[in-house]
Amino acid sequence: MEFSTIWLFVIAAATLLIIPGPAVLYIMARSIDEGKKAGLVSVLGVSLGGSVHVLAGAIGVSAILMTSATAFNIVKYLGAAYLIYLGCKTLFSTSDRTTSEISKAPRKKLLKIFYQSALVEVMNPKTALFFLAFFPQFISPSAGSVTVQFLLLGTIFIILAFISDGLYAVLAASIRKRIKVSSKLQNRITGYLYIVLGVFSAFASPSNSKT
Repeated sequence: MEFSTIWLFVIAAATLLIIPGPAVLYIMARSIDEGKKAGLVSVLGVSLGGSVHVLAGAIGVSAILMTSATAFNIVKYLGAAYLIYLGCKTLFSTSDRTTSEISKAPRKKLLKIFYQSALVEVMNPKTALFFLAFFPQFISPSAGSVTVQFLLLGTIFIILAFISDGLYAVLAASIRKRIKVSSKLQNRITGYLYIVLGVFSAFASPSNSKT
C-alpha cells in the first residue's frame, strides 16, 4: 500500500470521526453520568469492540453477516435492546452520587463499564457495515494481501477513533463539572440518551453506516 494512500485514508477517516456518531454519544453519556474516568474507560471498551469488527472484516466474517438480513437484524436489535436496558437501569437508579465518589469508582465498576462498552460496540452491526463499505475504497489487490491492508487500515482507524473519542469523553466530563447538576438529573439525561440511541439503532437504515 502506497504512503500517499495511507495519508488519504487518515484525512478521510479523521474527517468522518469529527462528526459525533452513536458511539461518541454513548461515551459522552458515560462521562456526563459517571465522570471522566468512566468516559475514558468507555473509550477503551469501544476501541476493543471496534477491533473485533476489524478482525471480523479482515477474515470475512462481517461480509457473511452483511449478506444475511436475518443475522444483521438479530444483532442490531439485540444491541438496541441492550442500550435501552442500560437507559432504563440508569433512569430508575436511586443512587445519590457525588463527584468525588464517581471519580473514585472502584476497579470492578470500571471493568463493568469497559465490558459493557465493548459489548455495545460489538453488537453494532453498522460498524461492520461501515468498515466493509469504507475500507475497500483504499485497498488495492495489486498492492499485496487484502487481509493485511484491511488490518492496517483498521488499526489506523481504531487509533484515530481512540484519540477522537477520548477528546469527546474529556469534553463531556468538563461540561459535567461546569453544570454541576444533581445526580438524579444526570441519571435522567443519561438514561434518556441511552434509550434514544437504542431506538435510533433499532430503526436506523442499514445504509446509514457511520459508527
